[in-house]
Amino acid sequence: MNNRTAGTSSSGGSRTGRNLPAAIAVGVVLGALVLGSLYTIKELFLLVLVAAVGVGVLELSKAFATRDIKVPAVPVVAGMAAMQAAAYWGGPMWLLATFAVFAFVLLIWRMFSEGTEGYVRDATASVFTLFYPSMLAAFAALLLRTADGDHRVLIFIAVTVASDIGGYIAGVLFGRHKMTVISPKKTWEGFAGSVVACTAVGAWLVTWLMHGAIWQGALIGGLAALLATVGDLVESMIKRDLGIKDLGTILPGHGGLMDRLDSLVTTLVPVWLLMTLFF
Repeated sequence: MNNRTAGTSSSGGSRTGRNLPAAIAVGVVLGALVLGSLYTIKELFLLVLVAAVGVGVLELSKAFATRDIKVPAVPVVAGMAAMQAAAYWGGPMWLLATFAVFAFVLLIWRMFSEGTEGYVRDATASVFTLFYPSMLAAFAALLLRTADGDHRVLIFIAVTVASDIGGYIAGVLFGRHKMTVISPKKTWEGFAGSVVACTAVGAWLVTWLMHGAIWQGALIGGLAALLATVGDLVESMIKRDLGIKDLGTILPGHGGLMDRLDSLVTTLVPVWLLMTLFF
């Protein structure tokens, strides 16, 4: 998710290359899917989560393959699904144990699937994919498993989306000073817009849905803005190292699912931790 300097063009997109009408339409559909599953049967949202992260894992695996780095899809996706289930029905300790088991499975899998050359490279990339995004995404299941888990997940998603929207608008209107060469279209003005939007949305939703203090919601929102930006930069580093623009094309106006999950997964752990401490 990016804080960009941009202007609209006659093609319906922007100077950043994002097709804004398509991006908005996809965002509305995804939002309806999330809300519809989250506030009906929690397990339905868990299935949506597994499907989304599963696609993201496949995108990342295919991206590694462009540099001849072999990440086996079957055990990584199986491990991702198992960690979601372990987190939701077992809790943090089961999540950690499941991660350790499947990390070992991946080391053994690579041992017997290919020769010795490239073992460390492939095994490292495989365990990395098991962690990012798979294990990080399982913290959404930890949020979901509580009695008010629907509200907690909604707050987490809302503050992270607010980072993208606030950063994009501020970047379009005021963006002048570039943050880093890692992501040249990201500006300090856009980052400030992310912080303002996240803080406001966090303060509002935490007081409304969780009956918490304004400062608690503002803290959750502000931290989400920072880590959502870090998550975007992490994915930018991955894409630059692999020499690709996007990790996928499944979402018109957005790119791949990993291009949407990048900032979500990096905000999950601290949001879960703060909500666990506060509520």
